[in-house]
Amino acid sequence: MRFMMMVKTGNTAPPTPALMEAMGKLIEREFTAGRLIDTGGLLPKPMGFEVRLSGGKVEVIDGPFTEAKEVIGGYAIFELAGRDEALASALEFMNLHKELAGDWEGVCEVRPMEAHGA
Repeated sequence: MRFMMMVKTGNTAPPTPALMEAMGKLIEREFTAGRLIDTGGLLPKPMGFEVRLSGGKVEVIDGPFTEAKEVIGGYAIFELAGRDEALASALEFMNLHKELAGDWEGVCEVRPMEAHGA
């Protein structure tokens, strides 16, 4: 079963070197085990755009956008046995932040994905 994990935070400080090293090891382990399919960080919101449908009109809005309290900073897509394994993975990731990122606060949202295509 596939799961997408999205990291949301209001913190704009870059991760500590210790956290980056620990996450690198975690990512390598999960790729090697075949559980991690894809991962990435998102560039700042001002570099993006939105395509919005409102009032029957489609419009394109370039960043920057209205200030948000939380933004999605990164994502990972996993192939896991089920909810329990997804929960264990998210807990491990957030505990790395707890141990190595000082006063960082955020949310790791975990969502099962529907399979489409071949």
